[in-house]
Amino acid sequence: MHTQRTFLFVLGSPRADGNTELLARHAAEQLPPGAEQQWLRLADLPLPDFEDLRHAGDGRYPAPTGHGKVLLDATLGATDLVIASPLYWYSVSTATKRYLDHWSGWMRVPGVDFKPRMAGRKLWGITALAGQDPADADALAGTLEKTANYLTMEWGGVLTGNGSEPGDVLNDTAALGRAKEFFTE
Repeated sequence: MHTQRTFLFVLGSPRADGNTELLARHAAEQLPPGAEQQWLRLADLPLPDFEDLRHAGDGRYPAPTGHGKVLLDATLGATDLVIASPLYWYSVSTATKRYLDHWSGWMRVPGVDFKPRMAGRKLWGITALAGQDPADADALAGTLEKTANYLTMEWGGVLTGNGSEPGDVLNDTAALGRAKEFFTE
């Protein structure tokens, strides 16, 4: 029996329609027929700085509300989670890192069972970088891959493209070619 795939695209750029988002949308055009897509822009759903409560009281976290609940529900509702973050100082953007930090709290919310529920889902990364060397994104890829491994998720890899000025990534023909094959299995 084939399970319908649901892709959640988490956009980590503070700028709408930036190079990373353009590359992600190009890749999404190639998704399998019937795959659902949800796009959430972290700039529209800001989270507070993460507060580590593991060693306070019983170490449990309250159920998220507001933007946190929207993001938690969407994250748990996806079979495929695509982190689309521009490369900032060789890693994910601040908003993306804050979102991932909140996963630590979600693992400790009674009844959510975040870690076991994430197991078996697939994590992907998409990024645009200003330089020409894809190795500049190694820390970003490492962050996401280690996150997938920790949660027993499948790792889909990172699609990189070059773009500094708005729209530049659309001139990166090699990246656009890789985008056409990125979500194929």
